[in-house]
Amino acid sequence: MLQKFQGYVLSKFKEEKGQGMVEYALIIGLVSIVVIAVLVLLGPAISAKFQDIINALK
Repeated sequence: MLQKFQGYVLSKFKEEKGQGMVEYALIIGLVSIVVIAVLVLLGPAISAKFQDIINALK
C-alpha cells in the first residue's frame, strides 16, 4: 500500500498538465505589472486630460 501511495505521489510530480497553467499565470502577472507601471507613469497626464474635458463641458 505504501508503494502505491508513493507511486501516486511521484506520478503527480511527473505530470505536465499544470505547467501550462503556471505559464499562463506568469504571463498574466507580467502583463498586470506592465499595466500598473503604465498607469502610474501616465496617470497624471490622463487625469489632466479628463479634467480638461470636464472644464470644457462646464
